[in-house]
Amino acid sequence: MTELPQPPNQPPTPSGYGHLPGPPQQGYGFPPQGANPYAQQPAYPPQPPTVPQPWPAGPGGHGPGPGGAPKKKLIPLVAASVAAVLVLGGVGYVAFSGDDEDPKPVAQEPADAKPSGSPSVDKGDGNGDGGAQQTDLNSGRKQGEDKVLWLKTTKIDGPGMGVDAAGQWVIGDTVVKSLWRNLTGYSVTDGKEKWTLPFPAQICSVAPQATAEGRTVVMYRDGEGENTSCTQMRVVDLRTGKEVWSKEVPKEGLFDIFTSPTLSMTGDTVTVSRGGNASAFRISNGDKLFASPVGDGCNPDSYEAGNGRMIGLVTCTDEDSTTEVHGIDPVTGAKGWTYRLPAKFKVTSIYSVNPTVIDIGNEQTKQRSIVVLGPDGKQTATLAGEGSFAVGCGDTGLFRSLSTCPSAVVDGNTLYLPTAGGTGKANEIVAFDLATGKDKWRVPAGGKRTLTPLKAVNGQLIAYRKAEEDQGGEVLAVPAAGGTPTALLRHPSGPAAPIERTFTLPKLDYVEGRFFISSTHLRAQSQDEKLLMVFGK
Repeated sequence: MTELPQPPNQPPTPSGYGHLPGPPQQGYGFPPQGANPYAQQPAYPPQPPTVPQPWPAGPGGHGPGPGGAPKKKLIPLVAASVAAVLVLGGVGYVAFSGDDEDPKPVAQEPADAKPSGSPSVDKGDGNGDGGAQQTDLNSGRKQGEDKVLWLKTTKIDGPGMGVDAAGQWVIGDTVVKSLWRNLTGYSVTDGKEKWTLPFPAQICSVAPQATAEGRTVVMYRDGEGENTSCTQMRVVDLRTGKEVWSKEVPKEGLFDIFTSPTLSMTGDTVTVSRGGNASAFRISNGDKLFASPVGDGCNPDSYEAGNGRMIGLVTCTDEDSTTEVHGIDPVTGAKGWTYRLPAKFKVTSIYSVNPTVIDIGNEQTKQRSIVVLGPDGKQTATLAGEGSFAVGCGDTGLFRSLSTCPSAVVDGNTLYLPTAGGTGKANEIVAFDLATGKDKWRVPAGGKRTLTPLKAVNGQLIAYRKAEEDQGGEVLAVPAAGGTPTALLRHPSGPAAPIERTFTLPKLDYVEGRFFISSTHLRAQSQDEKLLMVFGK
C-alpha cells in the first residue's frame, strides 16, 4: 500500500488500517433470537488490523447498492489516521451482518415537553380544514398507539419536473411549510391555515435554521422561465408570515452563477454559497458583511455555519487543486485557522460545524476518512467503526455547495450517525466518541426498519423509526449513555401507516411532543399529493 502525504499537524501514518474490537465471527449486528435487541453490545478482544479492498461501483457510480457486499463481511469505517483511509467503492455503502429481530421499545413515557398551542379559527377559504379526510386515519389503531393529528394535502399544476417544497420550520404554535411560490403557516394543533406569504417567483433555496426571534431566510428566482437566476433574498418572520426585508444578492465576479445557492445561518449572519463564490449578510437588516475574495490563492468558495461557528471550504488554485478548511469569523469573514487535506482529497460531507466533523475522500483511489478538528483546526481524532455508513450526503450537484448532513447529530462530545441498511435490511444508529474516534454504543432498528437521528435534547438522542406498510413509525428517546430506547410516540397502524411510509426524502422534526413529516418535492400534476403529516397524543 502506498502511503499518502501527511497534511500539516497530523500524526505519522500507521502501517495498517485500524480495526475496532468485534466478536470473533458475527461482528456488530443484531443479538441472537430471544435477546434484547436494544441491549448494550459486549466488548470483545481486539482483532488484528486488516486492509479492506475496494468495492466495485454500483449504479450511477455510487458504489454497491444494498446487499452488494457479502454477508458477515466486516469492514472498518475509516483508518486510524487521515493518511490511512478506508477504501470504499466510490460513494456508496458496505453491508453489515445481523439477524432481523424486531425490537420492542418499552412503554411510552412523556415527550420532551408538553404540547402547547390552541386550535386556530377556520378562515373559510377552503384551505383551513387541516386536510380533512374521507378516511379516518386513526381507524384501526392498536392499543398503545398514538394519533395522526392532521394531514395536509395539496393539488397543484406545476412545471414538468415538479416543484420543490424543501422548507419546514416549527416555531411556537405554528409549523411553516414552503411550496413552490409560497410559504404557509399552519396551526400545529389542527392544521388550520394561519397565514400565506406569496413570492414573486419560484422559491429556489431556504435556510434550514431560524433565529431565536423566529426569522429565516428564503431565496427566490429573479423571474419566470428557464433563463432566470436564484438571486433574490427575503427574510421572513415565521410567526406572523410577514416579510422583514428583501434584496438582490450582488454578484462577486463575472462567473458568479446563482443556480441553487445554499443558505446557512448562525447568530445574525446568513451566508449564501453557490459553488464557487460566497457572501454573507446581516439577518437583521440585510447589510453585507463580507464575501469570498475573487482571484488567485486559497480563498473560500462556500461557507457553512452552525452552533456559533463558521467554516469555509477552500479550493486552492495550485497544480493539485488542493482543498483546505478555514475557520471563519461569522461577522468579519477573517480566517482563524487552516486545515489542509491530503493531495487529491475533497470534503464530501459535513457532519458538524461546531465541533467540526467532516468526511473527506479521494474519487480516484476511492479512499475515505471522517476526521474531527479541534477549535484550532488541528485534527484531534478519526472515526473508526464497523458498519455500512453512507458516503456523500453532501452530494449537491452542479453549482451547489455542501450543507451539514441532516441525519448527523452532535451533542457535546458525541456524534450520532446512522448506518445504511438497504432494501430489506435494518440499520443502526452509532454513537461515536469525538475525543477518541471510537464508537461507544449502537442501537439497532430491528426487523427491516430504519432509524434516523433527529436531535439531542435533555441528555438523550431523539430518533425516528420509519413506518412500514402495516405498522406506523415511532419516535424514540435513547439515553446519552446508550441502553434501551423509550417510545415517545407510536404512530397508528391502519390507513395511516402506508401514507407515512411513502414520504420520500422527507423533512422530519419532533417538537413539544409532536412529530412532523413533510414532502420536499411534489410532482405537481393536478393530482392530490401529501404535503405535511403531524402525529401526537
